[in-house]
Amino acid sequence: MAGVHRVASLVKRWILGTHHGSVQPEHLDAYLDEFVFRFNRRTSGSRGLLFYRLLQQAVVTGPVTYADVVHRAETV
Repeated sequence: MAGVHRVASLVKRWILGTHHGSVQPEHLDAYLDEFVFRFNRRTSGSRGLLFYRLLQQAVVTGPVTYADVVHRAETV
């Protein structure tokens, strides 16, 4: 359980530091997706390759609009 407590603490510090504690409930899912992405890749030895793949995905994936984010939060 110590690992869960540690991750919860990291999320709280990330929200307070990056977003200054101002996170709207309808956007929380998107913010947590970003946190999970960053957390899972924090020790990667191939950051250049990760960045390249992220750019590839950004090019082939359509944009996420504000309406998409809010609608996704309403259905969850």
